[in-house]
Amino acid sequence: MTIGFWLSVFIIFQVVHFLGTWKLYAKAGRKTWEAAVPVYNAVVLMKIINRPTWWVILLFIPVINLIMFPVLWVETLRSFGKNTTKDTLLGVATLGLYVFTINYNNNSTYVVDRNIEPTTPAGETISSLLFAVVVATIVHNYVIQPYTIPTSSLEKSLLVGDFLFVSKFHYGARTPMTPVSFPMVHDTIPLLKKKSYAADFQLPYFRFPALQKIERNDIVVFNWPTDTVRFFGDKNSVGIRKPIDKKSNYVKRCVGIPGDTLSIKNGDIYIDSKKLKTANRQKNQKLYTIKANNTDIQDLINTYKLKEVRGLFVIDAKIWDDPILKDFLNKNNLNLSISEVDRNDTKVIIDGGITPEIFNQLRLTYSDQYINVNATEELITEIKKDSRVIAVKNKFNPKTTDIFPHSQYWSVDDLGPIYIPQAGKTVALNSETLPFYKAIISDYEKNDLQVIGNEIKINGKTVQSYTFKQDYYWMMGDNRHNSEDSRYWGFVPADHIVGKPVFIWLSIDSDAKGLDKIRWERLFTTVGGDGEPVSYFKYFLILVAAWYGYSYFRNKKKAEN
Repeated sequence: MTIGFWLSVFIIFQVVHFLGTWKLYAKAGRKTWEAAVPVYNAVVLMKIINRPTWWVILLFIPVINLIMFPVLWVETLRSFGKNTTKDTLLGVATLGLYVFTINYNNNSTYVVDRNIEPTTPAGETISSLLFAVVVATIVHNYVIQPYTIPTSSLEKSLLVGDFLFVSKFHYGARTPMTPVSFPMVHDTIPLLKKKSYAADFQLPYFRFPALQKIERNDIVVFNWPTDTVRFFGDKNSVGIRKPIDKKSNYVKRCVGIPGDTLSIKNGDIYIDSKKLKTANRQKNQKLYTIKANNTDIQDLINTYKLKEVRGLFVIDAKIWDDPILKDFLNKNNLNLSISEVDRNDTKVIIDGGITPEIFNQLRLTYSDQYINVNATEELITEIKKDSRVIAVKNKFNPKTTDIFPHSQYWSVDDLGPIYIPQAGKTVALNSETLPFYKAIISDYEKNDLQVIGNEIKINGKTVQSYTFKQDYYWMMGDNRHNSEDSRYWGFVPADHIVGKPVFIWLSIDSDAKGLDKIRWERLFTTVGGDGEPVSYFKYFLILVAAWYGYSYFRNKKKAEN
């Protein structure tokens, strides 16, 4: 929706407000014309209903204003003697139009110096809840937002089960672009599993000034650019585009900033032909194949606490077609795949979903066993020294068109060079470059793009180049072979940036039991910074204890007095 549309909506609101309140302004001792002046009329209204002037600011904050409008309708009614539950319900149910009845009713009288304190327990509870929701929504949208790490794409740097605080102001708080939405939830209303917003109403993109720019190796939370509706319990909704601020939240590491030319060679990232240095706490993981004696595989997994392990078993090709094995896989819903087949087709390597115990149970044999595992270079160096290990080698993924821009035979370990767009910069457009920037031109920057033969048209004009309207970023997970990131769907637009993770306040290990489920060493640690993370949890406990002690003695002294 354009600025012109929202300006029209604003004018309509002002006209409705004037028609519904101009007599009330006069009854309250104000001038009639004051009800017609935008913004100023809100300032005067706050004086009439005996509320602080700063409430006017809340009327212009998206989402918050949806809470404030009903409050003002009810407060206006009560300022003119309409205090009953019926009046309150009518004021809210009619979207404030009930105010018109008292505006044109000569019997209504302005209550001077009205008591604004709640007169019933229910009223006090509702008032407190509204205040809490308003404050929490402001903090959530503009200051800091809680976030949970759901996947292992940043494993070792951030862990599955980490609960983060994400700063909105470091990169500049983005105002909500979907103003009609349920406060403090994302795209789905909890329990109801229903859409939490009205997509038909969209505000223009706006971001407050930032404290800092996004730098290479920063961990960033952003809205997943290619996200479509896959929830709400409606299978038919798949493929419907969400508003930008309602797309799923992703967290990755920014490895390429606007203006960079990025390449990946053997799993290593290069920026402008120079290898990208890792951040201080960054722990990249690559995919390795480890071979050991069959009896030692599980011991190795336990010793080094290896996760995301996939077993590889070398078996005779005839066993792969064994009906006993097929029947067992079907009954247990196991979906194995052939990883490799040797040239004379006498042996196959299968992976996933099966263990040596299952082979023994089925009385089937395998001649060798490997494991594929995601691990850091430091851990692999340690594993190579283990006497039980026969061989360790990097495993690189094959080239495919599944990798962005889907017109090249690249892999997650070898791709590029790719130019990362920068606002104001111009690139040549042709059949080779268009796949890189097609989504930017048509989806992210809302142009009409047509390709007719070798001719490229943007908004009806034949072009040979394109100038970008905003900055873009390249985001990747540290867990290189278990991360759905820019290598699959491309660039992250600047208007999709949500914020910067700054603090881990809780960390839960779902595989542990009891109190061991809490990773105590990660509580109250910072996400960035130099050196190993340090927990500030004990200092937090000291502050809480000091506060309770202070409160106890203060209340005791009050009681004595």
